[in-house]
Order: sequence, then structure tokens, then C-alpha cells
Amino acid sequence: MALQLGGNLLEACILAIIEKEDVYGYRLTQEAKELMEVSESTLYPVLRRLQKDGLLNTYDEPFQGRNRRYYGITEEGKEKLQTYKVEWTGFKEKIDLVLEGVSRNE
Repeated sequence: MALQLGGNLLEACILAIIEKEDVYGYRLTQEAKELMEVSESTLYPVLRRLQKDGLLNTYDEPFQGRNRRYYGITEEGKEKLQTYKVEWTGFKEKIDLVLEGVSRNE
């Protein structure tokens, strides 16, 4: 995909992935990579920022002698995701108009 995801759109996508169920870090990065061009070095700082902002929580679970860090969405994160969804709908409609060559004045 040639289009790059900006910060807020990336945050919205991460929150949407985690909204379905709590996800451990590696699996989250793999799911995100399937949907968009993003590196782990880009994702983990976003995850830390979302956690710092109270939109995600984390906990560790043992797995085969190691701990996996799981990310879960908070109520505040769900509210933020809903805001992103509303904003995305309006943004998408405007971009669709531009890409389809439709003028607002028509």
C-alpha cells in the first residue's frame, strides 16, 4: 500500500484491533502488519503512548517459561475509538469525493 498511516489513524487501527480481545504484543504487530505497512519500531512507541494516556492497560501472562505482555482497551480507550470512528466516517466521505472528482458545488 502506497498510502502512509498518520499517527491518529494508526492509533485508531490499534485500538480497533485490541477492542475485539486483549492481544499480546507480537500477535498485535503481526495483525497490524497484515492490515497496513507498519514496523514494530513504529508500533511499540504508539502502544506505550496509548498506555500512558490511559487508553490501554497491560498485564503479563506466563507462556512456555516466558511472559507475554497483553494489551487491553480501557473504557476511555473505547470512547476514544468511537470518536475516531465518527471522525473517520466524515474524513472518508470527503476523501472519496475528492478521489472520485466530485465537486461540493455540484
